[in-house]
Amino acid sequence: MTSIHHEPIRDPSRLAATPLPTAGELDAAIARVLARIDRALPAFIDRFPAPSSENLIYPAIDNIEWTNGFWTGMLWLAYQVSGKAAYRHAAETQVRSFLDRAERRIVVAHHDLGFLYTPSACAAYRLTGNVDARRAGLLAADLLLERFDPVSGVIQAWGDLNDPAEAGRMIIDCNLNLPLLYWATAETGDAKYHAAAERHLTQAAAHLVRPDASTFHTFHMDTRTGAPLRGTTHQGHADDSCWARGQAWGIYGFALGYAHSGRESLVDLSAALANYFLNRLPADLVCRWDLIFTDGDAPADTSAAAIAACGLLELVRHLPVSNPDRDLYTRAAWGMAQRLDADHLTPIAGSNGVLAHGVYHMPKRIGVNECCIWGDYFYLEALVRLRHVWRAYW
Repeated sequence: MTSIHHEPIRDPSRLAATPLPTAGELDAAIARVLARIDRALPAFIDRFPAPSSENLIYPAIDNIEWTNGFWTGMLWLAYQVSGKAAYRHAAETQVRSFLDRAERRIVVAHHDLGFLYTPSACAAYRLTGNVDARRAGLLAADLLLERFDPVSGVIQAWGDLNDPAEAGRMIIDCNLNLPLLYWATAETGDAKYHAAAERHLTQAAAHLVRPDASTFHTFHMDTRTGAPLRGTTHQGHADDSCWARGQAWGIYGFALGYAHSGRESLVDLSAALANYFLNRLPADLVCRWDLIFTDGDAPADTSAAAIAACGLLELVRHLPVSNPDRDLYTRAAWGMAQRLDADHLTPIAGSNGVLAHGVYHMPKRIGVNECCIWGDYFYLEALVRLRHVWRAYW
């Protein structure tokens, strides 16, 4: 792996000044999210929210997008913290849809099988023992494994496997899809899933992370020789800038990589990415959509902030108490969640989402300053992590 510069947190006093949350503060924040889920639930049992809202309203879609698992995951989180049967009923209804989607291979020619099936089907199996959910998760893992190229050692992100323009292209988001493969090996005893995840994670660490601990969104590998080719962006500001959501996927994904693989270097890597991210936050701790923008009028991306908060909290789980940044990461995660709660919650009337001010795809101007369903999910996950003993779905 390339030597990575691990820059120190430049203004630790800013993070240290954030008081830790009380149980009452977190319960109140979770209740505000549940109120917004309750508002949307009747429309999203047989159908799902679109990836991003339009004027803060999610259109209803069938189970066809890469993002559908996040809404079902929110329902499982809501069920876990409340015990309310309505959440479980809706989530179980959707699990049947995920099994059908995997069996009939409906819009599954991409790497986002982990986003789809880990918080929906795999969570369902863990929480309820639903064997159809287990079958759905394992079918999804097989679909994801089909996209692994043994020469380049990466999982192709997008497109047909015979498309030369997409062959060998990995993206930082895939770090969150890898837990599906680790889970499949744990369930079946077949090491092939684990081996593919390990090779992809190694390539991601070697090529998606730049020497300054920022990240490319995407990286191209030569599938004939296995040689690294070039890093590019897809949703960031420029090829050499650092897309905020990608950096957040990296913080979280490499920390999860340690949880599944036990490779200690991944903890250091996650921490280096975390410091790069924290050092480029504006005063309100909610990142702009690309970290090249550290203040000013560039739109925030609340969905990236929510993912980063979860990543910091996962990272903290793996750091010793002697680590000087451990406490700062916890305070930073809560500081971000606190600002999301105070400044970015949708209004109760006039929306069916949770977090406003997210960014789906800035270059294509899709979902800018809107709710993004993954942002809603990870915001609730961050609050659950802060408040409860919780075993990650990932």
